[in-house]
Amino acid sequence: MRLFLIIICTFLFKSVAAQDTLANQLIERQRQLNSQKLTMPGYRIQIYFGGERARANTLKSDFLQEYPEMGAYVIYQQPNFKLRVGDFKTRLEASKFLTEMQTRFAMAFIVNDEVRLPNLD
Repeated sequence: MRLFLIIICTFLFKSVAAQDTLANQLIERQRQLNSQKLTMPGYRIQIYFGGERARANTLKSDFLQEYPEMGAYVIYQQPNFKLRVGDFKTRLEASKFLTEMQTRFAMAFIVNDEVRLPNLD
């Protein structure tokens, strides 16, 4: 009976050790992927949606003249162009900025988006 228990315990220990090694390999792989990723889930403010590329680019230029420190991105999703601005980590940050700019861009609204990671320099 003791020999049987020793064999079972040895088998279980080896099995757990193999799982720990696999788990460590998966964690390290995820760390590598995360270090290469340059975006994160966040929020942007959409200020244009329509089929005119020229209009989207004009609004982008107008926006950047008024807010040069903000990012502005023209996105094409067939058949429409979207102009989204900002890289906000939280909805509250986006909401504060939306309140500030809503007099100039009355139809603007907050959307979920992949945003650029903040510069840590």
